[in-house]
Order: sequence, then structure tokens, then C-alpha cells
Amino acid sequence: MNNTVLEPFKPEPLATQATRVSIDLGARSYDIWIGAGLWSEAAAWQGLPKAAMAVVVTNTTVGPLYADALKQALEPHYARIEVVSLADGEQFKDMAHLQQILDAMLEWRADRKTVVFALGGGVVGDMAGFAAACYMRGVPFVQVPTTLLSQVDSSVGGKTGVNHPLGKNMIGAFYQPARVICDLDVFRTLPAREYAAGLAEVIKYGPIADMAFFGWLEGNAEALVARDVAVLTAAVRRSCEIKAWVVGQDEREGGLRAILNFGHTFGHAIETGMGYGEWLHGEGVAAGMVMAADLSQRLGLCDARLPQRLRNMLQQVGLPVQGPWLGAEERLAAAQRYLALMRLDKKAEAGAIRFVVVSGQGLAQVVEAPDAMVLEVVQQALTH
Repeated sequence: MNNTVLEPFKPEPLATQATRVSIDLGARSYDIWIGAGLWSEAAAWQGLPKAAMAVVVTNTTVGPLYADALKQALEPHYARIEVVSLADGEQFKDMAHLQQILDAMLEWRADRKTVVFALGGGVVGDMAGFAAACYMRGVPFVQVPTTLLSQVDSSVGGKTGVNHPLGKNMIGAFYQPARVICDLDVFRTLPAREYAAGLAEVIKYGPIADMAFFGWLEGNAEALVARDVAVLTAAVRRSCEIKAWVVGQDEREGGLRAILNFGHTFGHAIETGMGYGEWLHGEGVAAGMVMAADLSQRLGLCDARLPQRLRNMLQQVGLPVQGPWLGAEERLAAAQRYLALMRLDKKAEAGAIRFVVVSGQGLAQVVEAPDAMVLEVVQQALTH
């Protein structure tokens, strides 16, 4: 377990050189490498598990852009490199496509030392990590995230899994990578909508852990949107530092780690209710954070300034601050649909929905809230 005190945010001086953040989990500890041009640095690939074969899991969008470059980086370290390419999209994060990975590894006769490299966003990382956890009861894997969202959130911390028609991420395992390699150069090809979705997870870290970081993000919103490398390096590093601090104390979400789900209970309802892929994960989280902040205010935990600052920040980077209408004509019925979906969330306990709320001072907690209050929050946040 790491130190329970989060080190103060240090925004200056801005720099573009590569940096590292460590996840302290004893024998399962690993480093997150962050910087531009990392793939071309030999040091980024040294010290990884040795094997005769590497399996690169990617998708049909990222593969044509980066699979050859990754294979080139890996060639000095692995005699055989195979690539399995999945369909692109949250709607394909399912058991059938997990089977595609496992089938390929079996056909290639991958052994217990084979290293799996997850090349893509959160969907690829979750599925490749789960496949690595399952194959021969566990083979090493490395996260090579190509979206901002996956660099600051899903690739870090060992959560892996697939979706089920009745709920998001309901089937999976905690399985830590050997390393995470966050090359910021991949953002050059990242579509604006995907990039903005990633900023939702960056912004999340402020209200739950570090309002000084949130204030810095507010002051650098234009540079973030412009993908300034120095500002991005600082933002990704701080996001990973906060997540490392949380995961180091609570690897399996028994307590503190639940704060990372700020906005996610509402957001997962949006993703499930709309159909996976209609709303990006970060878009659902953005609208969900607004609802969670409103709930925090109604519970008397923060004043109106924090929800409004959060709305303003999300709007500045092009993210939604209202939730979609989920298939009902009347506003109350639409809100009740959210409530029903949230009861299916894996974080619910005995049917009771648990929400991450904030106090306004970079502190978060998990609470239950009256259904009537939650319905008011959702109705207030709906757009039609």
C-alpha cells in the first residue's frame, strides 16, 4: 500500500520530456511511461517479460495506423509477432470478440510466456487484458493506449472485462499489466470527438481528489483543446498520479477506488440505455458528472459553485452536460428508465444504487440517495 497522502499538484515548469509514474502494488507493481515519441525509444520496451511470441490485439481503426509501427518497435525483443484485429466499437466489447482473441492465440499455439500487447483505446485494452487474464490462467500483457481516455483511465489499474446486454463491464477480472506506454504522438490521429471524450476522465480527477488540478485545467482549457504537448504531458501525468495513488491503496475497489466512478453510475445508464456505441464512454461520464454534482449539492455536500464550474469546464472542451432522453414520452418516465438501468449497475448492492458524490474540496465519497431526489436530478438534466 502506498502513502495515503496525495502529493501536492506541481504544474510548473511545463515540459515535454518523457516521464514515469509508478503503481505501487508490491509484486504486481509497474510503471506508466508518458511522453511524445516513446515508441521510438528503445528504453520504453526494455525490461518487459521475455517470450518467443508477442500477440498484438488491436482494432480495424487503430491497426492500419499503428500496428506496423508497434511491430517494428517489438521486433528486437520477440522472434514472432502476431496481430489480431477486432471490430471497432463499444458494441463489440462482448464475449464473441473475446473468443476471437482466444481462438487466435490457440491457433498460434501461444504459450504461458506469450506477451499480449493491447494497442487501442479502452475497449481493446479491457478485452486484451481479460483475454490475457484468462489464457492459460494468465499471461503477461502490456497496455499501449491510443486514446486519451485509455491513457488516463482504463489502461491503468488492472480492470479488464466485457459488456453484457444487461449491463456494462459485468464480466471481467482485475489483472494488472506489466507496463503502460502512453505515447502522446498518437493524439495526432485521434478524432476530435474521441479526444474530447478522454478529457472527461481528466476533468474527473479534480472534483474527486485535487481541486488545485481542476483549477489548473480551467486555466489551460484552450491549450488542452489545442492538444498542446506540454500541457497534455502535465495533464496525463497528474491524472495517472491520482489514479496510481488510489489504486495503490485499493486495488480491487473495496473502498477508496470507488471514487474513480464519479459520474459513471449515471453515465453507464446512458451507454446501456442508448445502446453501446451511440454515446462514447467519456460523453456519458461528462453528463453523468453533472448529475452527480447536482446530487452532491442537493445532499448539502457542496454549494452551487462546483456544479457550475464543472458544467463550464465540460462545455469549454466540447462535452455534453445534459443526458439523453431514454425512450419514454414523459420526463418522469424517462428519468425512471435511468433509475432502472442504474439498479443493474455492478456497483449496486442488493438493488440499492450507490453514487459517488463530491464535497467541493477535492474530496469524494460513496453514498445512497433517495429515489425521489435522484429522479429530480435526472429530470433536471434531461434534454429532449
